[in-house]
Amino acid sequence: MNMSVMAALAEDTAAIKEKITAEPNKVFFPNFGNTDNILREGIAIDRAVIKIPGIDFTIYWYGLLIGIGVLLAMIYGFKKMRSVGIDPDRATDAIIGGIIGALVGLRLYYVLFNNEGVTFKDFFNIRDGGLGIYGGLIGAIAVGGTIVKLKKFRLSAMLDVTAPGFLIGQCIGRWGNFFNQECFGVNTDKPWGMISHTTANFVAAHADKLADMDPYKPVHPCFLYESLWCLIGFLIVHLYFKHRKFDGEIFLIYTFWYGLGRFFIEGLRTDSLYIGQIRVSQLVAAVCVGVSLVLIIVFRGMVKRSGSYKFFYETEVSKAQLEEYAAYDDMEKEKKALKKKISEAKHKGESFAELEKEYKEKFGKDAVKARKEAIKAAVLKDKETADKPDDDYKSIVEEDE
Repeated sequence: MNMSVMAALAEDTAAIKEKITAEPNKVFFPNFGNTDNILREGIAIDRAVIKIPGIDFTIYWYGLLIGIGVLLAMIYGFKKMRSVGIDPDRATDAIIGGIIGALVGLRLYYVLFNNEGVTFKDFFNIRDGGLGIYGGLIGAIAVGGTIVKLKKFRLSAMLDVTAPGFLIGQCIGRWGNFFNQECFGVNTDKPWGMISHTTANFVAAHADKLADMDPYKPVHPCFLYESLWCLIGFLIVHLYFKHRKFDGEIFLIYTFWYGLGRFFIEGLRTDSLYIGQIRVSQLVAAVCVGVSLVLIIVFRGMVKRSGSYKFFYETEVSKAQLEEYAAYDDMEKEKKALKKKISEAKHKGESFAELEKEYKEKFGKDAVKARKEAIKAAVLKDKETADKPDDDYKSIVEEDE
């Protein structure tokens, strides 16, 4: 390298260092275009959305974007539930439980595998980030899946509904990493390479592990790559949804797609969690890709050979649950009307014994028990159908109990 080139590089580095030091709240894209523009000049960001003085109350972009992602995922999921045979009312407890499990899993995964000195006493201190998506998925499935089994509907069908929601949440939530200036990669000369006071400080502080990196050169915006990858994945599973071959296929496509992208993106990152010298999330991603691909091939083959596979929405238990769900509003109106008649009869001093008898028959303990027994009978009917020796239908993902 000649002296003029070295001098030019040194001058550029000095200029960038001066710029990010003078404006520590800005993110710069110095390689974007050949003329001055808003990205080259820097975008001012603030981790906080709202600060209320006097009570030390702050809402951060990180938490807000995760919340928006979860809300949109729930809206999408609830709209899809009946198409796969799931009663939205029964699924509500599973969704709430899944969210709680996800929040615990997200943080627990990070605390277990981080190498930055974060311990269990820091578990609730998430303002500066520190969540592991795979931990969130495990937590959501573990808790939500348990509730699904108790509510007597098929976990694989529920996973098909939630998989697109995971992609929505991840697509939006990743932008919280932008405001925190985290989840970035190694140096790059690409037009979208970014640099800020935060990224430079991180690279400088970890110079022992990132010896090949220059703190004052742009880095890969890995959060952006993952957000775009999840957006594409969502479009794919959304368009393919009505063509799925078995309950659980959408979820397997999700784990394959997300794992494939995460494997390569994780290889660029500077803040990976490790087990020894192995990047934990890269390892998990590789396993997800391999297992998902094998299961899709195997289950598709089984469905094709069987010729009589039943989706959950085709089962008797699903039909019974959805019938009860559809009748709920009418039942509540009738219940309210009967209560009103009983109250009016009491007020007028008229006999209301027959009204109370009707109310008890339709909405009393025996009526509630009868509805539960009807669901149990539907479960048994499905089981008997599946167990018939002359029926070659085989449940391949999840069978009702």
